[in-house]
Amino acid sequence: MDATVSARINVMRIVLISGIIFVHVPYDPATSPYLGQFGGLDWMRVFLADSLFRIGVPCLSAISGYLLFQRGWDAFDYAKTLRTKASTILVPFLLWNTAFLALVYVAQSQGIGFGYLPDVVNAAPRDLMNLTLAIETWPINIPLYFLRDLLLCLLLSPLIALAVLRYPRTVLALMLAYAVLPVPNGIFLKKAILFGFSFGVCAALHRVDIKRLDRFAAPVVLAVFAMAVLLSLALYAYGPEFPAWLDMVRSLAAIAGIFGAWTLSALLIQTRAGQALSRLGGLSFWIFCAHYPLLILFWMVWNRLDIPDYPLFYAASPVLALAILVSTHAAARRFLPSLHAVLTGRRIGGQKRQSAERSQHTPMKPSDPLAQRR
Repeated sequence: MDATVSARINVMRIVLISGIIFVHVPYDPATSPYLGQFGGLDWMRVFLADSLFRIGVPCLSAISGYLLFQRGWDAFDYAKTLRTKASTILVPFLLWNTAFLALVYVAQSQGIGFGYLPDVVNAAPRDLMNLTLAIETWPINIPLYFLRDLLLCLLLSPLIALAVLRYPRTVLALMLAYAVLPVPNGIFLKKAILFGFSFGVCAALHRVDIKRLDRFAAPVVLAVFAMAVLLSLALYAYGPEFPAWLDMVRSLAAIAGIFGAWTLSALLIQTRAGQALSRLGGLSFWIFCAHYPLLILFWMVWNRLDIPDYPLFYAASPVLALAILVSTHAAARRFLPSLHAVLTGRRIGGQKRQSAERSQHTPMKPSDPLAQRR
């Protein structure tokens, strides 16, 4: 893969996943943004959580589909893919979700945490299975539903690839309708993940020039941003119960945001901050898996302290969460590298990965003593 494309994907991941933190900042009915009691801050909460950063799910799934088939259909090895994804997705999903479930059980058995999370202590076997494995409904660590649906896409990947290879327009149109229209989810918890994954597969197999929009990066980013602003105004006016047409518009806007996120990466990668973000490697996955339990803990502590100033909680909790997640990731990577590797699906830093790729494709000079020895 082009090193620039790889770096841009890393930038997209860390930006989108950091933004997803705002989607999951807790609140209760008394502090709902749709009550309008905090003025402009409430609109900002709707803009960030229900509009702008909703593009994260379809965009991240599109990245996964593209990466899976970037070398084409002939190089795709289904058995090897399943073995690899078992260690990079399934194992981290089980570890992060089960660990949080165990912590919730311990807390609730001591009378702590009821009302904030599902009742684990008294859960029926079927409910407990769903909280653990997300067979039918959301896992207890809610954001990990993305990994669950992504695993389904990987299981179906040969069928998806053959379909978009032969009938790309028809298949993508049908999947777009499935993602946007108010039809049953079926086996997926979030319908946009299937479309995003299939879109990425289609782009890879048909060798779409994914840099084609780069020269229009600024206008595309501004258009997507404006779309998110307009959507948030409508959501704020109608919420929290949205009419069916607005729900469809929100789903369509999230999918359209794929283009805005990708073109934004073209602008960010030209900056020092973007270059630094592209080298963070497993940090984005660490943030994704760990941010929700941390936010719930903050919310429990905040309510125990009985501080009425919710805007302060909203402003402080994402910043504090990021600070803790960055520091714990660095500590785990340095002092517990084996555990870090398992928890992040063996995702390493972008700089090390690119160095490894260069070393694989750079032959040694004949004068090199190591080359002579071989």
